[in-house]
Amino acid sequence: MLCLFRVLSWLPLPVLHALGWCLGWLSFALSGRYRRRLFAHAAQAGYPRRVALASVGESGKLVAELPRLWLGRPVPVQWVGAEHIEASQGQGAGVLFLTPHLGCFEITAQAYAQRFGATNPMTVLFRPARQPWLRDLVAGARQRPGLFAAPTTLAGVKQLIKALKAGQAVGLLPDQVPPEGLGVWSPFFGREAYTMTLSARLAQAGRVQILLSWGERLRWGRGYRVHVRPFEPLNGGPLADDPAQAALQINKAMEALVRECPPQYLWSYDRYKAPRRAAAPPP
Repeated sequence: MLCLFRVLSWLPLPVLHALGWCLGWLSFALSGRYRRRLFAHAAQAGYPRRVALASVGESGKLVAELPRLWLGRPVPVQWVGAEHIEASQGQGAGVLFLTPHLGCFEITAQAYAQRFGATNPMTVLFRPARQPWLRDLVAGARQRPGLFAAPTTLAGVKQLIKALKAGQAVGLLPDQVPPEGLGVWSPFFGREAYTMTLSARLAQAGRVQILLSWGERLRWGRGYRVHVRPFEPLNGGPLADDPAQAALQINKAMEALVRECPPQYLWSYDRYKAPRRAAAPPP
């Protein structure tokens, strides 16, 4: 598999995205569970089936582009809102990037490292793969100049807090389902979802600025456009101290990002699953 990844990493991005589009539709055709979850989650957010179907090919591209992003040459990247990063860094504060499962979330950290990492590195939280070959590959691919990886362990969380207190950047996906005991039930598109409290804990780890970001996948393999903007809770105030209220504020912010480009959201992700031994969501 590692050899296959290396071969694929040499292919042009348009070719990989074309292969990924086919892969996405193959998965859709072969898995009834995949189809049911895809349609149910998109409908929960108020989107018709055509939006869910548009995301099928994008989900396949998400997988097929990984060899190029992890092992291949740099890809074209545009920026929208890079000035918000520069302004945050100018204040000497740590920067917490929150990114949903939208578009290409791998490129957001890589693009940051390439542009800003020489003077202000980023540490990203990741869940180690179960397969040994993939675990080693992912760990190596995400460790690059200006970019460090922290596992989803207590030691990894301490690494994130240390980076923020040093005025560095940290990135994570707050719509990722956490283990039991590390989250609260909070509405996400109108349905209770087990939501991590780590985002709020990191935001309160000293002087921290929160920025929202996501990587738009451009058509025909032309590269990516990284969007960055300040985190602005709907109530106009700061992030709440209460974990449940903070989780709701962050979920609302993630919903707003998803609504910018719903076909590129990973609707097949099992966002509403309950962690093992977790209490049932409120009725």
